[in-house]
Amino acid sequence: MTDPKLPILIAGSPGSPYTRKMLAVLRYRRLPYRFVHASKVRDKLPAPKVALLPTFYFPDETGALAPMTDSSPIIRRLEREHAGRSVIPADPALALIDALIEDYGDEWLTKAMFHYRWSFADDIAKSATVLPNWFGKPLTDAELKAMGDNFAARQIGRLGYVGSNSVTATTIEASYKRLLAILDRHFAHHPFLLGNQPGAGDFALYGQLTQLALFDPTPMAEAAAMAPRVIAWSHVIEDLSGEDTTGWVDLRALPTTVTSLLGEIGRTYVPLLLANAFAVQGRADRVSTVIDGRVWEQAPFPYQAKCLAALRAQYEALTPGERARVNHALSGTGCGALFTDD
Repeated sequence: MTDPKLPILIAGSPGSPYTRKMLAVLRYRRLPYRFVHASKVRDKLPAPKVALLPTFYFPDETGALAPMTDSSPIIRRLEREHAGRSVIPADPALALIDALIEDYGDEWLTKAMFHYRWSFADDIAKSATVLPNWFGKPLTDAELKAMGDNFAARQIGRLGYVGSNSVTATTIEASYKRLLAILDRHFAHHPFLLGNQPGAGDFALYGQLTQLALFDPTPMAEAAAMAPRVIAWSHVIEDLSGEDTTGWVDLRALPTTVTSLLGEIGRTYVPLLLANAFAVQGRADRVSTVIDGRVWEQAPFPYQAKCLAALRAQYEALTPGERARVNHALSGTGCGALFTDD
């Protein structure tokens, strides 16, 4: 159990969407924390099994700090250990919708973030020259160039792993632009996605948008041209510690823009989740499917198979009445395929 009076130690980076996601969650929930750049504690604290950002350090049963990564389980741990200002809807059926949006932000929208950052010359140049300076260590011009070149080469080499290539580029970019349009319409009438308070899904989208809409030149220009409300919202949600508005939407009366968002999820992320799970289960070396009418191929991603299993487990835990409300909300969006055997 985390002592609510002690600051939570979090190691991360401003260039990490998940770090930004979790810092915004901590601020909204008014939980004390101490943030350090990951590079400064790498040799001083226990290493996580998988080196991911951010890393939270919680005291174990002996009082020693133990690392924990993966933002979604961390959010749920914080919910169990700290009362008030929840980012998980009290209605289990609405909570599943929020979890689906969170998963989409974390696992699909991040493809757009990675694609734009490392596929366009202006974006590569900005990231290669700015991101190394976020390590908090003064760098000479020569050091900065060497570090930036090495970092860019390594990240560009990972594009295929996340699914960004010459075949999938059109699908990724079209999906990002549709999302901007949906969110800009939504924020014309609503402060957050599922009511008058932010859910985990809001923070997941925000994390990726800190890079897409606020940092990287190409997707930032797209946002400026077609979604100014999204830019403003991304700035606002960064620190909601002073906001006191509360209240979740009734799942039976979802805004049409949320239904449109679920339709975008069903159009893109759902077919990838299903194809990836099939590939992982069959131990295939490639995921091959069709997304938005175009071929999609990438390496299998076991973690996303776990994401699908977690969503299905959450669905199965619902009562029949709750499942009926979820099914109604997902009707026509394509997301229902996640929870059927068809």
